[in-house]
Amino acid sequence: MMMTALALASVLTALPSTGSTGSSINPVLPREFRAAWVATVANIDYPSKPGLPTDQQQAELKRIVDASKNIGLNAIVFQIRPHGDALYKSPHEPWSYYLTGQQGRAPSPAWDPLSWLVDYAHKQGIEVHVWFNTYRANHSAQKGTQSSNHVSQTMKPYVYKYGTFEWMDPGAKQVQDHSFKVFMDVVERYDVDGIHIDDYFYPYPVRENGQEVPFPDAATYAAYQRSGGRMSRSDWRRHNVDTFIERVYKGIKQRKPWVKFGISPFGIYRPGTPAGIQAGIDQYEALSADALKWFQEGWCDYYTPQLYWPIEQTPQSFPVLLNWWNSVNTKKRHLWPGLYTSRTNPADGNWKASQVERQIGLIRAKGENMGHVHFSMKSLLNDWNGVRKAMQENVYLEPAAPPASPWLDSTPPAVPTVTRSGSTYRMRSSDRDIRWYAVMTKVNDDWRVVYMGSQPTFDASRVASGTPMAFFALDRTYNSSKPAILNR
Repeated sequence: MMMTALALASVLTALPSTGSTGSSINPVLPREFRAAWVATVANIDYPSKPGLPTDQQQAELKRIVDASKNIGLNAIVFQIRPHGDALYKSPHEPWSYYLTGQQGRAPSPAWDPLSWLVDYAHKQGIEVHVWFNTYRANHSAQKGTQSSNHVSQTMKPYVYKYGTFEWMDPGAKQVQDHSFKVFMDVVERYDVDGIHIDDYFYPYPVRENGQEVPFPDAATYAAYQRSGGRMSRSDWRRHNVDTFIERVYKGIKQRKPWVKFGISPFGIYRPGTPAGIQAGIDQYEALSADALKWFQEGWCDYYTPQLYWPIEQTPQSFPVLLNWWNSVNTKKRHLWPGLYTSRTNPADGNWKASQVERQIGLIRAKGENMGHVHFSMKSLLNDWNGVRKAMQENVYLEPAAPPASPWLDSTPPAVPTVTRSGSTYRMRSSDRDIRWYAVMTKVNDDWRVVYMGSQPTFDASRVASGTPMAFFALDRTYNSSKPAILNR
């Protein structure tokens, strides 16, 4: 049953209590995952157009990070593989057209956007999750020719034109192995916080003359049957996707157990699930995406179902879908839904900012370790219908740390040692896997976060003398130490 407007209003913006108010002995860091997708395909969010000079590309990426911190986010989901290309220095795939204006052409002067982003964002207390499109091989927004080392050239038998795009065949072992190699290369070489995939598995169906066009994988399915395979084509396709997702999850954990794996499926599991929910597509059949299975098998660390409908739209009810996804979270993984914040664009939806506020309120009402991801960054940068201002002034009232992931590691780090030189406080930890440091101050019986980032120093020149200060160390899975408490 939908919540009434009055009930909704009571949960709009309040972050669940940390239990720290009024206590100088036991302040506790607030927790929430707050992210935005930064889409590079078709230059949606970054860069503003292909082929910009390196210094302008860097300036635009810096603006995104700085705005994220200013708004109150603590993570960026950065698209580094729009369609078999790379917005980083890859040994396996060509530089992206969206970065340099010609697929395969390196930036000049040379730079690696991902390496730069990881370094700069971490200093600002912003996580970097890298977003891969697993099987798309080309997009209609790309101009010019494909590079000689692009999958469309190196794996021609398994790349198909389907509609206006090109797609790799998920049923081909060569495709699976190549994409896995690309994913693991990034895990191994970059200090990223998460690996993220979206809702593109088998492609969304294409229709011509009122009829659905079959995805052209008959040859790979026939080869599967000749090898003795007995699954139906639909089951075989789902099996292909299932095994790749399981393989990626296990591959990440074998290399860097602390790196999170996130999946962002279409927000409705199947039409009629739960009762009363309607959808124009069945992702289980059309996309070969058994999103419930992956969640309940625990092949992810966080789930971001795209709940892209307004609260009032009963056939795709936001609160009903949120409640359902929460109810099927049997492995107690993180549930951080995707929000269609770009619908605040006056030219595309014209949502009021309060719609996004209310949706975040409903998510927060589910518990203390929730979160959400905005699609996409430009809605916040452009402040469409005042949504950026609403997030800053009404929703993100203080910084928050990402929730801990106890299935990865539940051992908290030691209390940091704190030394002072003038107004500068330096934190040190005996633990080797510290990711962030955080500082809270107590004013008028209320503890508030004043610093969070990878740098172990804090300038307290603006903190009044005698103010209680709490210093925390957080490890790579966001277990928090107990605080070291000092007076300014």
